[in-house]
Formats: sequence, C-alpha cells, structure tokens
Amino acid sequence: MSKNELNWVGSIEAFLDKPTVHQIGPIVVGRYGGNSSAGQYKNEDGCLIWVDSDENWEFTMIVDAHNTAESAEQMIELFTREKSQIQKLLLSETVLQTFKKMEEKIVCMFQSPDFLSICRKVQGETACLILVRKDKYIWWFSVGDCLLYLFHPDLAALGQYQVNQRQFYEWIGQVNTFEQEVPCYSTGIRELRKGENRLFLTTDGLVECPNEPFADPMRITESFDDEGEQHNVLSMLKTIQENGVRDSTTILTWTVDVMKEVTMPSDFRGSEK
Repeated sequence: MSKNELNWVGSIEAFLDKPTVHQIGPIVVGRYGGNSSAGQYKNEDGCLIWVDSDENWEFTMIVDAHNTAESAEQMIELFTREKSQIQKLLLSETVLQTFKKMEEKIVCMFQSPDFLSICRKVQGETACLILVRKDKYIWWFSVGDCLLYLFHPDLAALGQYQVNQRQFYEWIGQVNTFEQEVPCYSTGIRELRKGENRLFLTTDGLVECPNEPFADPMRITESFDDEGEQHNVLSMLKTIQENGVRDSTTILTWTVDVMKEVTMPSDFRGSEK
C-alpha cells in the first residue's frame, strides 16, 4: 500500500467482522465489511485515493455496488487506467479549469463505448461518489446514494452538514444512468471555510445501521475528538458493529486548513478593525 495511493475493492479483501483503519497521506480510510452474524458474507464497496501534497490536491472515490461487486471492480479499473490523464487535469492553470475539465473527462469515460459494453456484461450496479479537493475548493460528482459531508463551525451554526443529495435510482453498471437518453448525475463546487474543514465520505452502511447511531450528521462530527482521527473512525466502525450492522461501510475523511480569506456577506462585521 502506497503512502499516497490506494485502490481497493471489497471482493479482494472484505473486512467482515473486522473494523480496519489505515492512513493514506492526510486521509483516514475506514473499512468494515459488516457482521457475519447478521447474515453478511461479502463486501461490495470499493475506494480509490490519490494524494499530491506538493500540488495541494486530493482525488478520492467511493463506490457501493449491489448484486455483485463486479461493477465496483470495473469502476476502480477504469479510473486506474485513466490515472495519468486525470492527474494531468489536476495540474491545470486554474482551479476552475481543473473542475470543468474533470467533469468533461469523467462523463466521457462513463459514456465511452468500451466502458458501456463492459457494464452491460456485469451483474449488478454501483453508486459512485467522487470528490476532488484543490486549494480551498472542492468538486464532487455523484451517482446514487453515497454521502459527502463538510463539517465546519460556520456551516454547523446554520445546520448545514451534507453536501450532496442522495439519489436512490441512479447507478452505473448493468443498469446504467449513462445508457439513458439523458444521463442523471449531480456535480457541484463548494468553497471551503476559513480554518479547519473536515471532509467526510461514506457509503450507506454507516447511516443505515440498526438503531441509526449516525443517521444524524451531528453524531458523526461529535465523534471526532482529541484521541485522533484513526481512533475516532475505528470507534465509529465498532459502534455499528456493536449495533449489528449487516451492510458494508467505507469511510474516507480528512481535514483541510484554509488560511486564505473566504466569501462573507457584505454586511459582515465580525472582524472590523
């Protein structure tokens, strides 16, 4: 496992009954395959991480397949093949250029005849959530029901935690949104806030666990304390294990400290001299 890269699919290593945490650059990766005692016997999640601290970006993706892990495997393979081309886009002159070119590239990848042909042959389909962070901005691309949270005191004060909206009838694979007359997916760009921002991606096992210990995003952000991120993520995975979760969970989380000025309303008076 590289210190700045990870590509993994649950069909390779399932982490059943085994909450596990690793560090990839600044990103804490939490993986749990689910409880065999609850009937789980496979893990159809996957994730991909590329980090370049010198160029100040992270590229991350989580996938959550069903029926089989074949669609998740094909997603990870697709992005691994296109790695060099995608990473070139992250070196574009401006952040806005990077994000515009990234969307064009990824849609082109998903609509390519070769990939569509591969998808028709797999069993099952997958949700997909991609997050790119560059400088003080994030860009995301979402198909399906994986979740992205952004935790910051400015946003929490207004009750704002979740970035993307989950969609329960979008997939890539045997049933494929990119085979539709009008492909359905969501993207967005968000400016981070000044100070410490926590990015948190997760598949749905965390929030749909029995007794719903983390259905409220406030419970997630309250789980982070001075014990350290790896300890905190492992604690969350152990909590859902103790609550008898069957579904698999994959978590990617890290913090980004923004020192630059950020957008504030014209009548803001908080730091008048």
